[in-house]
Amino acid sequence: MTKYREILRLYGLGINQTGIAASCGCSRKTVRNVLKRAQEMNIAWPLSSDITDDQLELKFFPDKSVPSISRKYPNYEHIDRELMKNGVTLKLLWEEYCEECRQCSELPLMYSQFCFHYQGYAQKKRATMHIPRKPGDQIEVDWAGDPLYLFDRDTGERAAVYLFVGALSYSLYAYAEAFPSQDMESWITAHVNMYQFFGGVTRMLVPDNLKTGVDRSDWYTPKINKTYHEMAEHYDTAVIPARVKHPKDKPAAEGTVGNLSTQIVAALRHQKFFSLSELNQEVRARLEVFNQKPFQKREGSRHLIFLNEEKPFLAPLPAAPYELAQWKQATVQFNYHISVDKMQYSVPYEYIRHQVDVRLTRNVIEVFFQNSRICSHQRLYGRQGQYSTTESHMPEEHQSYLKWDGDRFLQWAEKIGPYTVIAVKSILASYKIEQQGYKSCMGLLKLADKYSLNRLESACQKALSYTPHPSYKSIKNILVTGQDKISTPTTESSSSADSDQYGFTRGADYYGR
Repeated sequence: MTKYREILRLYGLGINQTGIAASCGCSRKTVRNVLKRAQEMNIAWPLSSDITDDQLELKFFPDKSVPSISRKYPNYEHIDRELMKNGVTLKLLWEEYCEECRQCSELPLMYSQFCFHYQGYAQKKRATMHIPRKPGDQIEVDWAGDPLYLFDRDTGERAAVYLFVGALSYSLYAYAEAFPSQDMESWITAHVNMYQFFGGVTRMLVPDNLKTGVDRSDWYTPKINKTYHEMAEHYDTAVIPARVKHPKDKPAAEGTVGNLSTQIVAALRHQKFFSLSELNQEVRARLEVFNQKPFQKREGSRHLIFLNEEKPFLAPLPAAPYELAQWKQATVQFNYHISVDKMQYSVPYEYIRHQVDVRLTRNVIEVFFQNSRICSHQRLYGRQGQYSTTESHMPEEHQSYLKWDGDRFLQWAEKIGPYTVIAVKSILASYKIEQQGYKSCMGLLKLADKYSLNRLESACQKALSYTPHPSYKSIKNILVTGQDKISTPTTESSSSADSDQYGFTRGADYYGR
């Protein structure tokens, strides 16, 4: 899917079409066509957050068709490497290239065109060019190759730490900081601290093709790490990674890394540091000296050129620094929850069995499906296995179950009769936990739908005459067998009832015999 939103955003920043194509992983022709259609339809950045890439594609290219098969061009770098081997000729490589195209059902170039394009590539490869940089145009970042070391006071063991280096392409003003690892947290933290140090943001950010910045290293279709791209959006800059094994794409960073390796890493090789803060204090002091040092082939120093010529062109920093967010993937379980760091968070039940993207910050969990946010939760900490459940995420029948409690069952029973109320109270009281009796109460009250309200009331009365603790099954058996329809036999007269109120009483004379 073409990143239409990103193309319009970068164009709004003033990035040229080549830079937009490199950042978005598409061709310049695609960028040109998108910008042309946007101008024709009077669509420009900023866009509403509700507009997705799918909607933009439908607007821009409603009749978009599958492109026709074009000729496949060879890998010129592969040809260069193979020609260095004994006995390998262009003719042989062309034949292998044609066979590869036939296997992939693609059209190859003719031999003359094959040679023509390779010769043009070989001539361009040998050419060099100085590219003038504008003030505030870009920052180049990288890790220094050689590590520094921290020492344990007790054991004397040493642990490697790594130097992050950032340099402005125009003034070559540099920033450096040591980190215990080259993971994502260190990489993002280094950028946040670097922007605070410079006091502004450039239009472009040129990193190396390391995993913390670029998920897929490819000159034509690089895939920027999601967290890194989010940080770039926060600072409103464009990430344009350098090509693999092409250090000339970021000469400022490469040159600064070399100089700082001498001025800092090599100069501190005989000193021992026992804490990261102590080391970074020394790094900052030596960095200050490095930036103040006069150029050999230019007037002034990095610091002077930065203050006088480049800093005014930097874009202002956002109101708050970027908060590091981690991205993970999770599958929605059958209980419409996802498991993140051994905590459970609810998701709308419509997404059961779907894979979702999860964005984690210090306090918030956000869940995305196909780049659209579907819910969020406060992040849980402490005991593992906690649940954060939103009622609206449940199916309707599950929501209705939550609304049932003992009082609601009693209110329902009051509409039937007093004996039914007593039976429901008895059932609820017969369980240790009230919720365990909800199913029995539901089954008891549902009997009225089949046998009528009067019969259920009579059955409860009959059951209570047998036992003070009737069960759902005993009351149901009374209804099934029709015992509720049998009335209690009455006495023939009130006098006989009075005289025989105690039944067959033998009396004292009987027992005295």
